[in-house]
Amino acid sequence: MLGFFLALILGVLAAIAIVYSRVLENTLYALLVSMNSIPKIALAPLFIIWMGTNLSSKVAISMLIALFSIVIDTVLGLRSVDPDVLDMTKSMRATPLQVLWKVRFPAALPHMFAGMKVAISLALVGAIAGEFVASQVGLGYVILTAQGMFQISRVFAAVTLLGVLGTILFYLVGIIERVVMPWHVSQRSTAQASH
Repeated sequence: MLGFFLALILGVLAAIAIVYSRVLENTLYALLVSMNSIPKIALAPLFIIWMGTNLSSKVAISMLIALFSIVIDTVLGLRSVDPDVLDMTKSMRATPLQVLWKVRFPAALPHMFAGMKVAISLALVGAIAGEFVASQVGLGYVILTAQGMFQISRVFAAVTLLGVLGTILFYLVGIIERVVMPWHVSQRSTAQASH
């Protein structure tokens, strides 16, 4: 969860910076794309060397894996505003902060929640990857030790627990989505289907 929340905060801030700055779009965006092409499990030993085997290295790996989907979807959402609406905000002399908060951000929410649904699962994968590399606790550690002792039922139990946890986290983001944006068309169709 810590990795996910860090990815959410940094991802939204990075997306805003990318949308509002051509220089950051050409540098930060390209850096994120190139970082995403590197298998994160290959970076895990570096995080362990830099940060040690404590919680911070696992949070950093989890955050790095979840970050890309949040940035990409938030950038898409922030840019999906109708140009006529942006022209109208200029004619009404809205400040860039007002445009961001009252126009771009609400338009980006559906995209952001799509990114968060992907990122929450990826953050879980990142935490397990960190536990695979260096840990004495956690489900990743349980899977590795059980696999080393050929305890197949224990491996299956841990993997099943991971699947259940990932599903719960995914639906938790969905519940928050329904609470935050009940006005969106995707939520209205869900509400109609339940009646």
